[in-house]
Amino acid sequence: MITKIDKNALRKKRHTRVRIKVSGTAEAPRLAVYRSEKHIYAQLIDDVARVTLCAASTVEKDVIAKIADMTKSEAAKVVGATLAERALAKGIKTVVFDRGGYVYTGRVASLAEGAREAGLEF
Repeated sequence: MITKIDKNALRKKRHTRVRIKVSGTAEAPRLAVYRSEKHIYAQLIDDVARVTLCAASTVEKDVIAKIADMTKSEAAKVVGATLAERALAKGIKTVVFDRGGYVYTGRVASLAEGAREAGLEF
């Protein structure tokens, strides 16, 4: 019998391994990415204080208005730019990128590119 590989379980293992080395602080919070089938979520996390500093996703009303006729990759870029604007408003310029165990391509890369273009450094 053929058993199907659980790709999400493998991603979670990769993410756990990476989280041992990647940690966010108040000066350089962790930009965590979660990607579902339809949406993408990003948040800046201070792991020392265990606090989410700001977040953005494709399910927010103001973002939905911007991404009406866009592809998922283009929407991810808008989410990255929105998160960067919110971070810069709070005085955060430098972040540590945590891709969540996902491959750095497609929507994850677009989100990172949007955040960089809007002014975040990582």
